[in-house]
Amino acid sequence: MPTFQYGTTIIDYHLNHKPTKKDVTIAVDWTTGVSVVVAENIDQHRIETVLRRKAPWILRKLAEFREIKPLSTHHEFKSGEKFPYLGRQYRLKVIAVDKASDVSLTFQNGRFIATVPNSSSPSWRQERLRLAFRDWYITHGAAKIHQRIKLFAPRLGLEPSKVVVKDQQARWGSCTKNGTININWRILMAPMRIVDYVVVHELGHMIHADHSSDFWTVVSSVMPDYDERKEWLRVHGPTLQL
Repeated sequence: MPTFQYGTTIIDYHLNHKPTKKDVTIAVDWTTGVSVVVAENIDQHRIETVLRRKAPWILRKLAEFREIKPLSTHHEFKSGEKFPYLGRQYRLKVIAVDKASDVSLTFQNGRFIATVPNSSSPSWRQERLRLAFRDWYITHGAAKIHQRIKLFAPRLGLEPSKVVVKDQQARWGSCTKNGTININWRILMAPMRIVDYVVVHELGHMIHADHSSDFWTVVSSVMPDYDERKEWLRVHGPTLQL
């Protein structure tokens, strides 16, 4: 793993080359650490120049992540386990079925019901149920996110061209130039007020692409307590995972 020294601090980072990149992009993630994505023709000097400029921000993010408590549980996808949806916890019931060839997951009467092949191994069940939960959050989350978009977008005089709930590793949401809003499915585990913050945040980017004071003025115009919600997401967001 390559490293970069800033003062007396050594920063480890993952380096990835991507043909579609034009320059250097740096991301700091709670689980994977520092990632640097660069264009094919970018040399090491340019990479270190960007790292040096961004080093204070990188160190600040790493320090913030050290405040986060480790996950209290590791999901084994067994009956009795609880899984979050919109801030509430719901129990899972797993039913082994002889004739089943794959897993299925439904939500009935306030709990998750999963059917699995009776002959499947625990590791196979765990991985297939993890994917089933992800797909469930994406499917059911899409309807919920559309509801919240319809609630907040008119207040800002906006109408997104498209809203997509999908898997995003490094962001809670994004907004494209053509007005498409992408939302990370993991946010559906958080309380509704945090979901609303992410929705409003991305709507705000339809007006201001950056995080300037003008952008935050737009956000605060419909969500005066956005900073409290933002702080909740900073501290608890990395734990929203399966």
